[in-house]
Amino acid sequence: MTESRVGAEAGPPSSSSPSPASPSPAPSSTGSPSAGSPTSGSLSSGRRAVDELPGVGEHLEFVEHLLARIEAVDPDLHAFVAEPDRAGRLRDEVSSLSRRWPVPDSRPGLYGVPVGVKDVFHADGLPTHGGSQLPAEVLTGPQAQAVTRLREAGAVVAGKTVTAEFAFMAPGPTRNPHRLGHTPGGSSSGSAAAVAAGLVPLALGTQTVGSVVRPAAYCGIVGFKPSYGRIPVDGLIANAPTFDTVGVLTSDVAGAVRAAAVLLDDWDGRTHAEQGGGRPVLGVPEGPYLGQATPEALAAFAAQVARLEAAGYAVRRVRLLADIDAVNERNTLINLVELARSHEPLFAKYADSYHEVSATAIRQGERIPTADYARALDERAAYASDLVAVMETEHIDAWIAPSATGPAPEGLATTGSPLMNLPWTQARLPVVGVPAGLVAGLPVGLQCVARPGEDERLLAWAGAIEATLGERQ
Repeated sequence: MTESRVGAEAGPPSSSSPSPASPSPAPSSTGSPSAGSPTSGSLSSGRRAVDELPGVGEHLEFVEHLLARIEAVDPDLHAFVAEPDRAGRLRDEVSSLSRRWPVPDSRPGLYGVPVGVKDVFHADGLPTHGGSQLPAEVLTGPQAQAVTRLREAGAVVAGKTVTAEFAFMAPGPTRNPHRLGHTPGGSSSGSAAAVAAGLVPLALGTQTVGSVVRPAAYCGIVGFKPSYGRIPVDGLIANAPTFDTVGVLTSDVAGAVRAAAVLLDDWDGRTHAEQGGGRPVLGVPEGPYLGQATPEALAAFAAQVARLEAAGYAVRRVRLLADIDAVNERNTLINLVELARSHEPLFAKYADSYHEVSATAIRQGERIPTADYARALDERAAYASDLVAVMETEHIDAWIAPSATGPAPEGLATTGSPLMNLPWTQARLPVVGVPAGLVAGLPVGLQCVARPGEDERLLAWAGAIEATLGERQ
């Protein structure tokens, strides 16, 4: 894959259709990871934020540009699940926008915005595979409310994006746009890569452990995981319902705000506006939790904290998560049990069609005693309460930490470690990950974590932090 195919503007639209509607085979991860790797600058030149989209009169022209760019880039990137007539469907969807909203002043906030939809969401007109080899007809269901809200706001579904199988750990074929031999993260791999490569400015993902914030960091974009339950999860193939959260991936925090205003229950735009330019008190969770990151990631994090302090942010260093091993183990137990329960009827019939990684996890979850699971749920609730209490006692508005243990690992056999995201997801807190520089030539991110329900404030604070760090990969 040459740099020009990912980094430069796509050529004229082609009339040919993408390949059949099934996930592409995983590309080889052997060979030089840097060969044909686009640079961060070339990616940025091809990427457009939600606020930079064309005017309402240009959307038919823009969809041709979008189709050409997907056709030029995605055969090597594998961000989208292939479909037999993407061009025809997209042209029909865009044409229907002007018929539905003929008066420009009446058009909703995401009118004409192309979005990627992770292939664990049901979306009318598109099959759901869940990144698996199961027959699509056994995975059907009503359109997810998150997709409905985007479409009601005028967004156009550019396509389904590749996911790790059933949003767990068996990776799909997607590559990292910054360096093709490296993982884009997961499980929202296709959504992150599609935004980072400039195919769409906005994509839906899900986070059960670290599946929005980590791939956003690996791909140099913004990932927003709201407070648990603020975006409905109906119409979604469940992984672990105790943790499953719908999130978004965007080029910048401003795009995440526009999406949040459409997707979140009871969005409070006034509260968000009132926090504009505000500087929260930031907490650094010192101790064994941070020790899970690589030395290089910790050095980058120290430099990020120093920049924030130099800009006037108050930073408090607090010993936290001394029991991180127990927190991690509890998460694994709950996830395995709920994965097994979520897939019980399908796995009983189609076990041979599941990836070995998923099948092994489901069988492990089936063997965990119910009493152990119930105890873990009680401990999770107490842990979440204690974590918020520390924020109150220490007068901390938001925690900050590396978004991942380091930059994207080489190879496509795994999606990287979610350990830096796990404690916050387990506590059901809102998280925004922003680009925060490079380590070994690959993007890294900084995640900001607030109290439950403070999504509006967090997004405002994250926008200011994004501007302070000034990193857009």
